[in-house]
This record gives sequence, C-alpha cells and structure tokens, in this order.
Amino acid sequence: SGGEYDVGMGASSFEPSRIEVAVGETVVWRNTNSRAHTVTAYEAGIPNGTEYFASGGYESEQAARDAFFDSFGGAIASRDTFEHTFSVPGQYDYFCIPHEGAGMVGSVVVSE
Repeated sequence: SGGEYDVGMGASSFEPSRIEVAVGETVVWRNTNSRAHTVTAYEAGIPNGTEYFASGGYESEQAARDAFFDSFGGAIASRDTFEHTFSVPGQYDYFCIPHEGAGMVGSVVVSE
C-alpha cells in the first residue's frame, strides 16, 4: 500500500480501480481530489452474508444513496479518508454516488 492510503480518488475515478488484499486487511481510501466523493458498496456486488460498507456508516445501498441526495451524507471531503476491514474472501464492488454515472466504480478482491 502507499503508506497513508491504498486507494486514491480522482475527479471521477478510484486509483487504482481494482485492489487485491488478504483476509483481515484494512483498505484505506483517501480523497485526493477537491470534489466530494463516497465509497459505497453495491449490495449485489459483495459476497453473501458479509457486512455492508459505505462511507457514513449506512447499512444499505439505498440508505446511503438517500442520505447523500438528501444532505450529502457519507461524503468524503478533500484529503479525508474512509477505511474498511475485509474479513470474508471474495470480490467487493463499490462506487461513488455522485460520480457513478461518470464510471467511478472500483473493486476490492479479498483472498485467503
């Protein structure tokens, strides 16, 4: 990892968009851009039975979307970070709510 963070955020991209980690590792995202971003898991894009994750601590994808559009809930300000520890192997697909339409999606692949 890059020391302070593992995944940066550009204007409309996660950098890198795909990262591989081992079970039990924590991934740190850092907003390296001036625009606000979110890290929001796709409920259908994470392994069954795993803990849902989203910046802002929301328990579902819909709750995260609603909170962002209502009051920018879950927004990660410039230079701020969000982290999540992955304890179950598999692929986790996630996106940035305001820039999803621009293709700001990423994935974390967790291996044993």
